[in-house]
Amino acid sequence: MALPRFCSADGSDPLWDWNITWHTDNPDFTKCFQNTVLVWVPCVYLWACFPFYFLYLCRHNRGYIQMIHLNKAKTALGFLLWIVCWADLFYSFWERSQSIYRAPVFLVSPTLLGITMLLATFLIQCERRKGVQSSGVLLTFWLLALLCAGIVFRSKVLHALRASDKIDIFRDVTFYIYFLLVLAQLILSCFSDHSPLFSETINDPICVASHKVPLFFKCRLMVQGYKCPLEATDLWSLNREDTSNQVVPVLVKNWKKECIVYSPKDPAKAEGGSKGDVNEEVEALILKPTQRERKPSLFKVLYKTFGPYFLMSFLFKALHDLMMFAVNGLSLFFSRLLINFVNDNQAPDWQGYFYTALLFVSACLQTLVLHQYFHICFVSGMRIKTAVIGAIYRKALVITNSARKSSTVGEIVNLMSVDAQRFMDLATYINMIWSAPLQVILALYLLWLNLGPSVFAGVAVMILMVPLNAVMAMKTKTYQVAHMKSKDNRIKLMNEILNGIKVLKLYAWELAFKEKVLEIRQEELKVLKKSAYLAAVGTFTWVCTPFLVALSTFAVYVTVDKNNVLDAQKAFVSLALFNILRFPLNILPMVISSIVQASVSLKRLRIFLSHEELEPESIVRKPIKDGEYLFSLTVSGSLVLHSFLLPSTPFLFLGALVAVLGQVGCGKSSLLSALLAEMDKIEGHVSIKGSVAYVPQQAWIQNASLRENVLFGRQPQERFYKTVIESCALLPDLEILPSGDRTEIGEKGVNLSGGQKQRVSLARAVYCDSDVYLFDDPLSAVDAHVGKHIFEKVIGPQGILKNKTRILVTHSISYLSQVDVIIVMSDGKISEMGSHQELLDRDGAFAEFLRTYANAEQNMEDEGKGREKKRCYLELSDTFAVLISFLNPFNLLLLFIGLTGTNGPVVKEVKQMENGVLISETVKLSVYWDYMKAIGLFISFLSIFLFICNHVASLASNYWLSLWTDDPVVNGTQQHTNVRLSVYGALGISQGEPARSHILRLVSFTSSWHLCFPRLHLDLLHNVLRSPMSFFERTPSGNLVNRFSKEMDTVDSMIPQIIKMFMGSLFNVIGACIIILLATPIAAIIIPPLGLIYFFVQRFYVASSRQLKRLESVSRSPVYSHFNETLLGVSVIRAFEEQQRFIRQSDLKVDENQKAYYPSIVANRWLAVRLECVGNCIVLFAALFSVISRHSLSPGLVGLSVSYSLQVTTYLNWLVRMSSEMETNIVAVERLKEYSETEKEAPWCIEEAAPPTNWPQQGRVEFRDFSLRYREDLDLVLKHVNVTIEGGEKVGIVGRTGAGKSSLTLGLFRINESAGGEIIIDGINIAKIGLHHLRFKITIIPQDPVLFSGSLRMNLDPFDQYSDEDIWTSLELAHLKNFVSSLPDKLNHECTEGGENLSVGQRQLVCLARALLRKTKILVLDEATAAVDLETDNLIQSTIRTQFDDCTVLTIAHRLNTILDYTRVIVLDKGEIVECDSPPVLLQKKGIFYSMAKDAGLV
Repeated sequence: MALPRFCSADGSDPLWDWNITWHTDNPDFTKCFQNTVLVWVPCVYLWACFPFYFLYLCRHNRGYIQMIHLNKAKTALGFLLWIVCWADLFYSFWERSQSIYRAPVFLVSPTLLGITMLLATFLIQCERRKGVQSSGVLLTFWLLALLCAGIVFRSKVLHALRASDKIDIFRDVTFYIYFLLVLAQLILSCFSDHSPLFSETINDPICVASHKVPLFFKCRLMVQGYKCPLEATDLWSLNREDTSNQVVPVLVKNWKKECIVYSPKDPAKAEGGSKGDVNEEVEALILKPTQRERKPSLFKVLYKTFGPYFLMSFLFKALHDLMMFAVNGLSLFFSRLLINFVNDNQAPDWQGYFYTALLFVSACLQTLVLHQYFHICFVSGMRIKTAVIGAIYRKALVITNSARKSSTVGEIVNLMSVDAQRFMDLATYINMIWSAPLQVILALYLLWLNLGPSVFAGVAVMILMVPLNAVMAMKTKTYQVAHMKSKDNRIKLMNEILNGIKVLKLYAWELAFKEKVLEIRQEELKVLKKSAYLAAVGTFTWVCTPFLVALSTFAVYVTVDKNNVLDAQKAFVSLALFNILRFPLNILPMVISSIVQASVSLKRLRIFLSHEELEPESIVRKPIKDGEYLFSLTVSGSLVLHSFLLPSTPFLFLGALVAVLGQVGCGKSSLLSALLAEMDKIEGHVSIKGSVAYVPQQAWIQNASLRENVLFGRQPQERFYKTVIESCALLPDLEILPSGDRTEIGEKGVNLSGGQKQRVSLARAVYCDSDVYLFDDPLSAVDAHVGKHIFEKVIGPQGILKNKTRILVTHSISYLSQVDVIIVMSDGKISEMGSHQELLDRDGAFAEFLRTYANAEQNMEDEGKGREKKRCYLELSDTFAVLISFLNPFNLLLLFIGLTGTNGPVVKEVKQMENGVLISETVKLSVYWDYMKAIGLFISFLSIFLFICNHVASLASNYWLSLWTDDPVVNGTQQHTNVRLSVYGALGISQGEPARSHILRLVSFTSSWHLCFPRLHLDLLHNVLRSPMSFFERTPSGNLVNRFSKEMDTVDSMIPQIIKMFMGSLFNVIGACIIILLATPIAAIIIPPLGLIYFFVQRFYVASSRQLKRLESVSRSPVYSHFNETLLGVSVIRAFEEQQRFIRQSDLKVDENQKAYYPSIVANRWLAVRLECVGNCIVLFAALFSVISRHSLSPGLVGLSVSYSLQVTTYLNWLVRMSSEMETNIVAVERLKEYSETEKEAPWCIEEAAPPTNWPQQGRVEFRDFSLRYREDLDLVLKHVNVTIEGGEKVGIVGRTGAGKSSLTLGLFRINESAGGEIIIDGINIAKIGLHHLRFKITIIPQDPVLFSGSLRMNLDPFDQYSDEDIWTSLELAHLKNFVSSLPDKLNHECTEGGENLSVGQRQLVCLARALLRKTKILVLDEATAAVDLETDNLIQSTIRTQFDDCTVLTIAHRLNTILDYTRVIVLDKGEIVECDSPPVLLQKKGIFYSMAKDAGLV
């Protein structure tokens, strides 16, 4: 059936008639067009969307929304619309019954429209049942229906006003009712329903989700942020699909599948290279693999995980690009029509307004699609970052200790911060890799249509630039790898410095390590400098390329043929196309650079995720047969130094207490590591029944309350909890702590003494009520009497663990008579094994050892007591070998089997840590001024001047082009073409001059970076190192690492780029406004109001954006802090099998961080949509004023004005965005400067008060009424201490844990300043001299032996003050010479992070060697021999007696036998000296010292 007959019975009504629609002063559509196209368009849209949208609703159930008045009204209106539509249908049937035959369209269109209204009503209810509060699909449908109906409405009104036209009253009335109902539906669709019931998702009010259109945002969050600073509680919950719980498992699952494909036998060892060199990752990136073995593809995994959702962004981007060229093609077409319209005085006015309206509408449509695309990209980026961080955290919990060496804490933190951010940033721009070439091709095609073959000249220019960009991309990748390596090293070193800051201060090593950091920073800056120069050259080419393309094209066009006239239409349509061309040409190198950076990050991440994993299956958790357990194991680390042999068939008790003895470095801790599956099993078998609890040698304490540390995620059982606290001797400590067990413990237990930390660690293990307990020398850090209490109440035969299997690594001999089995280790072998009596009867090395070191009067009463226990056998069927790793002091040996426990009073918690400073006021101008001063004021103002020159030249060239196009055409040619072209070329060169000035500007920026970055980094580093210890106790290390990594990266990389784009956008906007005002001065009326609207929107947005940025930054630090904490205690977490709880905690912290980031995505879209709509108004008014003033304007100026107005939206959008970005990112400078205002410790050096170089000569120390407190708001920990220690005296300091022993040394080193009184050393008040003058003259061997990554020599002598001979002498005296001599690299042996490739005892001996090297007149030993065996302790004590014979020695001791020959002993209790005399006198007095000696078995 022909369409005219479909629309009218006689075929007189065509679908389209140009005379009715275009060539008239009063345009209209034909009746056929109105009854078909305008009715069918909304119907086709809804039916096309229905299958996809219905499927989406079925898969995404957000809950259930109750029927409310709004929903009832929508449903009722839907049914009314159906009735109205079908009223027309039934009216047509009635007419047929009356023999009035209408055309088929009167049956088809009402039927289709009625069914569509029923579908819309069905969707309204379907959305309600699926929890959709507001629907973008239906909103768009009602909007389309109203627009189409509006056109018909106008036509019907015009027909009704004409007296001659025949009116169909019934259909007109039903149509008016239909129009009103659709309008009502549209209004109701702008309101959202109530929140759904049973929903886990808070449907954020301004989300631009895939089923919403960002037209009618509810701006509650933005309004709230404008009125008052936002807080974390104001933020929405994350959508369920964006949470770590949903995103991370999918990525991890896909990665495991990928690993299995490439390594079926062992997915964890896909790379197998974690045992390699520390530089393995960098080498893997720079050098191509020699063998063509394929590795798991992380890119494929990311694509598989996020591809389906990200595909939507691909579709939106494709739609946007097509629309952009349709829109820009239309815009250019409309611009051409507009220019022709200005020239054609006969054209009706409505056509000018029509072109203007189409320009406006097309720009608005483009805006909506573009920002839907951006929203999907940003959400995809956020999900990728969440997944990557989650995968890294999960991997860090399972990688082997050898793999940890090649990926240090600093590198892993960089993976979580910088590399994850790279993926996030790339997600936004990755589509440009295909979109940019597509845009270039389309632009060139349109240029071809406009200028013909001349466009090939421009193409040639672009092709010439390709090799240059390729070379720069390759160089960029090389620099990126080097930059990331330097950054990793710097963050690794900073992490170590922050972890060992107390040792740095005690040794006055801050300057040495500051220089080490600055050396690495200098290398980093060299790479940054090269990258910046490369970027300057790149920017030079990108700026020049579009202009050179335009110049060459125009030159060829006008010179090849004299009849080629460059009129306004050709020139400015082409110019607009060249401007379109500018964006993809500019963005493509940036995208390539981002891809290069992301590829580097991808390889780094792949290498980390491919590291070897621990094999928990090496421990079998089931018995072999009734009560029998077999253990036969060979394990290895990465460096085999010893073979480990056990005798066959030893018998052990169920519930036995087993002691492990041996010298330093013999592998005692390795026995426990094997049981914890912390080593690589080569062969053998271990079977364990029941759960395991582990107490490490160095206590691991979480940044949580003391109660939470003990409960460790388990349910509180108040009675058992109190029993545990009492048994672990923590009750007296709870009385001292400000809020008892609710007191928050700082990071790494900074506000607890060593003994308190160890007892909290012990309490954690006891409370978990496991079957097997592994104790790695827990009694070494506590006093003798406390140790006795713990042994009796917890570990010993009558303790609360008496029915459990306990393996106790110990150096103490006083408890050996009470243990069931003793294992004696020597040189990596088990030399003896048996009960105490059996070993004595053998009269071997153990018996000789006891005779040498045991006290004759030691009480042996319990030795013979029998214990009623079931026997089971731990049978070692064959002798087996165990290989000890010297790069990890954890590894090895057997397993003993065990059998198979708090609503406290509400106390105000005392917060120890400050999680981050959240500054709420606007960024102060002083921050910008500080940044400019850091750059240099001259260079700052020079850069601004060069920007102005650049844009003035650009304006001049375009204005000259407009004058050229207005030249009259004589005989088909323009006059003065050569002159015009020459001047345009000269202006082009002058624009090239700004381009050269651009490179100069960037070079000046580069130079300024080198002034700015070192200064900001140096100031931050100096301020942090100058901060007192109390600052580090309050500030989480994650905050500080965040400053040195993410915030520094922002200052290094982001801020200069943002400033460059801000200044470029600013001058582009100013230039566009000047041109528009030149063309249409009447625009002066509208530009200021629009400018004010822009300013208001920007301020409105920044108020929220800045706070969201700060909230995101503050919530990021806990992610790093928790991660650092996890890495330090990973063996404890694995032993207690608490991995899943820690993963949940990490996920929660990441989600909290993303909860602040997600609203910033939405806020960006909120800003962009509004800005572009206002920018589109500028296009509208520029075109409108051109139409109004067409009789007085030249076509050249109209072309120039419209050309600039089409760009001004983008420029203004970028201007506001960049100003917002600048304000939100300059916060990084503010946060770097933040620590300059915090409290600092006393000056390091005071030259005028410097003591003599030979001070102190005697070593006389006098405490005069000395008092000390840790913070102003806390009680005194030392109270009015008065004591004089003569030069050369050996003084022991004892007291219960927490009595103030270590506080005395902190006061002596001025780690904490005096709260009253003074300390005099050789007549000089130490408070009057510089800290370094003091600390260089006193030496301490600290309680916790801390080593730094680097050579052994650096750890002994960071300032390179001593010769190798001196160092070897100190090592010999410290009993380390044999060990160091056996190392391949001797003094250059590389210590790993934290010195983990040495045992704790060996680390303590290195600290002794430091003291011997410095050999000052005053030596302080802070429980220095707690971690070494008795024999080594004896050797150390003899070394101290001989080498420090003429020195004053202050020893804080737990082993009282080491100080019995000292001159005096000071006994402290609750911060006061209660006893002070020689040991024999104190023993005779039978006071506190006597009772302690008795507890230790010495009397």
